[in-house]
Amino acid sequence: MTHGTTPPNFIKNIITEDLKNGKVSKVITRFPPEPNGYLHIGHAKAIWISFTLADEFGGRTNLRFDDTNPLKEDVEYVNSIKEDVKWLGFEWEELHFASDYFEEMYNRAVLLIKKGKAYVDDQSADQIRETRGTLTEPGINSPFRDRSVEENLDLFTRMRAGEFKNGEKVLRAKIDMASPNINLRDPVIYRISHASHHNTGDAWCIYPMYSYAHPLEDAIEGVTHSLCTIEFEDQRPFYDWVIAETEMEAQPHQYEFGRLNVETMITSKRKLKLLVDEGYVDGWDDPRMPTISGLRRRGYTPEAIKSFVFEAGISKAQGTVDLAMLEHFIREDLKMKAPRTMAVLDPLKVVITNYPEGQTEMLEAENNSENPEMGSRQIPFSREIYIERDDFMENPPSKYFRLFPGNEVRLKHAYFIKCTDVIKDEDGNVVEIHCTYDPETKSGTGFTGRKVKGTIHWVDANSAVPAEFRLYEPLISSSDEEAEADTIEDTEKAEAKSFLDEVNPDSLQMVNGFVEPDLAGAKPHDKFQFFRHGYFNVDPKVSKPGAPVFNRIVSLKSSFQLPKQ
Repeated sequence: MTHGTTPPNFIKNIITEDLKNGKVSKVITRFPPEPNGYLHIGHAKAIWISFTLADEFGGRTNLRFDDTNPLKEDVEYVNSIKEDVKWLGFEWEELHFASDYFEEMYNRAVLLIKKGKAYVDDQSADQIRETRGTLTEPGINSPFRDRSVEENLDLFTRMRAGEFKNGEKVLRAKIDMASPNINLRDPVIYRISHASHHNTGDAWCIYPMYSYAHPLEDAIEGVTHSLCTIEFEDQRPFYDWVIAETEMEAQPHQYEFGRLNVETMITSKRKLKLLVDEGYVDGWDDPRMPTISGLRRRGYTPEAIKSFVFEAGISKAQGTVDLAMLEHFIREDLKMKAPRTMAVLDPLKVVITNYPEGQTEMLEAENNSENPEMGSRQIPFSREIYIERDDFMENPPSKYFRLFPGNEVRLKHAYFIKCTDVIKDEDGNVVEIHCTYDPETKSGTGFTGRKVKGTIHWVDANSAVPAEFRLYEPLISSSDEEAEADTIEDTEKAEAKSFLDEVNPDSLQMVNGFVEPDLAGAKPHDKFQFFRHGYFNVDPKVSKPGAPVFNRIVSLKSSFQLPKQ
């Protein structure tokens, strides 16, 4: 497979037909995030779909920021989104902001008022919500619904001039309060907000609602296929209403695909922001976060993420994908790229009593046994080494093949050693073990005199570099399948913090150990496979030369298998 194509899907079929029958001459898509948070794994799918489908048909994709809510938006989010899209390997044709079109949107709202299709409502947000109706009961007309065109024009002009306070008035579309689609029950299209905007400053004190602005933006930019997730499906009739009633020349159409939910990953920006604001994580780029920046800091690669979303596919169906599938693709991407080296995360000192004191020799070790082109390295070996504490047991169960008194094991890339003595502290804890080595068993010499069943890894105690290792588990224990429209203000409600009760207190474990001396100079985002422990990434935020910090990206083993084609 390549990442320049999408698998067979219904949107591709639609585009093919639209080009064939002349409905469109060139495919134009857009990725339209609201800059009110960092992008997450679900956005990675949306980015990939919009950019890849347009590219498949020789079209283009714009990056557009739907910045219609100054109270929640920030330049920090704008910059992070740009960085994420580029990191994933995509380049936008044009960069736009909804705020670029505020004057045009205002004029189109004036047109709606003149046509009798919009009115100024003095009701509060609570009153509007209470009279909106339910799925089984129609809404109730506003007492201000029948204001004259002249009065509405005057009030809307004064709203823009700043004469009214926040919440004092709104502009609503005049459609049908009895519509079976609640989204057509006179939705609010402008609200007052005396707030400075990151792009327009204090030029405006009224701002369009997302559901009104979005179709206008698509039409202004000539977007042909407006692709969004399935929770926007009920909004499509209003999308079409806005295009028609504002008399836009271009006629974009909205198509919805299934949202990407990943087991134990949070894909609600409101919940993610709550985790950040409440201090449960170290910012939006915390390696436990399912944000693109968090995945990048943890060590995921663009190739792995794009392979993952390709395999997840494009359909209208909602569902949850197993986290193991995402982990499978990072393993597949790194297994031929990452050097395989040794790290000890829970050190136990071993003294090789018959090895000459003061002597150090250099041993050859391949960098990746599956990729000989990566060559080899020299690693030091001397009388004292560190091994993993759980690679030794004083009283082992049957079929334990690692180190125990009287047993012999192979040291990876080195020699056979046999445990001869155990040193304990006054509390009976093992603090050191003594072994002997057999110089004839040196790795690479072709020794066949006898075999051992266990191989363990190690680092040289005299030259090993102290390192911190950060081991991660999912932030939450259950799937987050809240299919919310983060950008539709009408759907946002103050959310109880009950989901914070599901946060895993053991989602981060920090341990101190040692790595091979060559890793002292490891650079941010350098990736390694540590024998038996998994794939690790040098943390770009806290790691320092000589004191590296490694984030575990993923463990080595998985039971996940791709379905047979």
